[in-house]
Amino acid sequence: MKFGLRVRGGLAAAFIMFAGPVALPLASVVLSSPAAAQTVNSIEVVGNRRVELETIRSYFKPGPGGTLDAGRVDDGLKALIETGLFSDVKINRQGGRLIVTVVENPVIGRVAFEGNKKVKDEQLQAEVQSKPRGTLSRPMVQSDAQRIAEIYRRSGRYDVRVTPEMIEQPNNRVDLIFTIEEGAKTGVKSIEFVGNNAFSSYRLKDVIKTRETNLLSFLGSGDVYDPDRVEADRDLIRRFYLKNGYADVQVVAALSEYDPERKGFLVTFKIEEGQQYRVGSVDFQSSIATLDGNTLRGYSRVSVGSLYNVENIEKSVEEMQIEASRRGYAFAVVRPRGDRNFEAHTVSVVFAIDEGPRTYIERINIRGNTRTRDYVIRREFDISEGDAYNRALVDRAERRLKNLDFFKDVKIVTEPGSSSDRVVLNVNLEEKSTGDFSISGGYSTTDGALAEVSISERNFLGRGLFAKASVTYGQFARGYSLSFVEPYLLDYRVALGLDLYQRQQLANNFISYGTKTLGFSPRLGFQLREDLSLQLRYSIYRQEITLPTTLSDCNNVAAGSLIGNRFVPFNPTPAFINTPTAQGGLGGVDPTGNNGLGCFANGEASLPVRQELAGGATLTSALGYTLNYNTLDNTKNPTDGLLVDFKQDFAGVGGDVSYLKTAFDAKYFTPLVSDIVSIVHLQGGILNKIGNTQLRMLDHFQMGPNLVRGFAPNGIGPRDINPFGTQDALGGTKYWGASLELQMPFWFLPKETGLKGAVYADAGGLWGYQGTTGWALTGEVNQAGCVKPTRNPNNAGTCLGLQFDDQNTVRTSVGVGLVWASPFGPLRFDYAIPLTKGQFDRTQEFRFGGGTSF
Repeated sequence: MKFGLRVRGGLAAAFIMFAGPVALPLASVVLSSPAAAQTVNSIEVVGNRRVELETIRSYFKPGPGGTLDAGRVDDGLKALIETGLFSDVKINRQGGRLIVTVVENPVIGRVAFEGNKKVKDEQLQAEVQSKPRGTLSRPMVQSDAQRIAEIYRRSGRYDVRVTPEMIEQPNNRVDLIFTIEEGAKTGVKSIEFVGNNAFSSYRLKDVIKTRETNLLSFLGSGDVYDPDRVEADRDLIRRFYLKNGYADVQVVAALSEYDPERKGFLVTFKIEEGQQYRVGSVDFQSSIATLDGNTLRGYSRVSVGSLYNVENIEKSVEEMQIEASRRGYAFAVVRPRGDRNFEAHTVSVVFAIDEGPRTYIERINIRGNTRTRDYVIRREFDISEGDAYNRALVDRAERRLKNLDFFKDVKIVTEPGSSSDRVVLNVNLEEKSTGDFSISGGYSTTDGALAEVSISERNFLGRGLFAKASVTYGQFARGYSLSFVEPYLLDYRVALGLDLYQRQQLANNFISYGTKTLGFSPRLGFQLREDLSLQLRYSIYRQEITLPTTLSDCNNVAAGSLIGNRFVPFNPTPAFINTPTAQGGLGGVDPTGNNGLGCFANGEASLPVRQELAGGATLTSALGYTLNYNTLDNTKNPTDGLLVDFKQDFAGVGGDVSYLKTAFDAKYFTPLVSDIVSIVHLQGGILNKIGNTQLRMLDHFQMGPNLVRGFAPNGIGPRDINPFGTQDALGGTKYWGASLELQMPFWFLPKETGLKGAVYADAGGLWGYQGTTGWALTGEVNQAGCVKPTRNPNNAGTCLGLQFDDQNTVRTSVGVGLVWASPFGPLRFDYAIPLTKGQFDRTQEFRFGGGTSF
């Protein structure tokens, strides 16, 4: 015997299935009593097993004189049925007796779930109201089935079927089993926009969070239909239009229709754009006698002639209201007003500063933070209990809490306090997982294959701390790093970061040597404004060069030499005597005789590289800072805004080297027509020598495709051109670069593929090598011709040919690229053709790079 409740498609409609004898009948009532009031001498209860007699009798309360009329009996009957304890109730009168016959509902022995693979039993158990040792109630079971279906609906499974089954047990007990057919996820098959003329559907799909189903959708969840997300997308579209000057825009509907044939949803957004407006005038009006509104003009982000931008207006209101509060006007309220000129398509913006109601914050209640400490949340507020209520500061606190990325949802609501001038702030939170474990892999033409394992926690111990440990192992790069960040140092909004790292770079096709670096770097971060930040840092690291013996064994001095702090014995080889100079040879060398350069027969690293090797490990101690300005609309896929980095590092606070290194990097994004985005990239740097300390080759700038695409890594700038050596890049102390790139989508491909094309032109230069050019202890010199070797080992000479092109040659290239925002991580393919280059530069026309986390 069983009964079933099936819920399909997450809808409220349901139907009941009965098999065999009816096991759970509807409560039936037979009432035979005279209509007139009668005196009841006793109430007799029949059929109860668990429910106490007095409990049942208490539902029938006689009136004055101990009488029970039909109305009181009926009220008691209804109340008894509503308890859900009985499947049947009958009432009879026999003289002065009221006989109440009941059939008790079964008791639930256990509640179980079958067929659920995507949702755990624990989650379902917490949602259903039917509990073990509780009374079985059919309406409650029906509600539980709908709750289970709703859980699956929120995860995109609209084809779920939930069938409750009852298995009878002795002593009027039952086992309740929910059988679940989960079904497949219901995706979004198409997204359409109606009424959009100013922006293409392709562009608007970038604005919303919902995605169309594609071949790679299994790697994400954006294509799973979620009505809450679709509704949120309406607001995103509206905000996007308001940001771009369309003050009258309305997203009148977001229609979702299930298509049985395609087994998915068709989503259509209906938009009424209206006209685009620009700012005609900006005015400031203050009703506060002692506060001149024009003094707040510097905090406005709205300028005459610019596009009407609601986000800029909101930020202006916030900054102005906070500034007024700092000046002592705690209750000042800034209200923007816009007067449209429909003919000129302009908006006259007026910021009205008024004295708001004198309201104070009585209490701040924090709810839903089961893991995060209260003080981590409270420190994001610039106000506290007892302060004047300032809506701008409350909105800023809400935005900060969302940016923490600790919570799924953050909402701050107000309610009246204990008096008319008091309000209570309720901070409602829903926490989410903040730990990450990732295995990353990638490959590029520069670094080869690379893999990384990392574990991180953004809210360590619930104290808002960030901690991360990672290990990297690759074809040419290996190492580990430990990072820790305290975002509020000593309760100030100053972030303290600590980094410990060890890196090993191996020799590859672009450099003949490897490096080992072990370092530690503390840093302090300051958020000066929402778009401006400052980082101060100190770095101390130990670095050394590694080199195969065959590339560092050149010594033609018969007595041996002291190179740095290492004694190198005389190392002649058969080729030292027998190797003739190549025809034409180096200047000054007899092209017909034996030249004594046998130690170059197996190749030899450049002089600066061997000097670094001979000198042993070097300790660098440096102070530095970075100033960052960021107005990008999207950090992952920007289409508008400016990103500027300016940084300087001063080495010489102890350690073995001294220099001042300055670098500038700026990228400007702006949308053009038909979803084409232009990117202007400017960069430059200079390395200044301080004191008499020799600049190391490793401290020089090394440039390649990071400056001008189409060139190999370390392929630009001064280079050792000794034909017998490894011809290593020496680097430079000055560089500049400029690039113009146009990125455009492939309109014939679905948006969800994430593919874009790029065309670009690059220009740049690197020059000014100031490292080692001579090594007196071995007689090596830098001049047009080399010291002529002789056949006498005691006067062999060492012709290294440290000659390089050190002019500010302008390198240029043009190319095309393919950019893929793939589920495996960002990938990019570039093919660039150098147009101009230096005499000894090295090119690499094709370049590929990318990585993933999985």
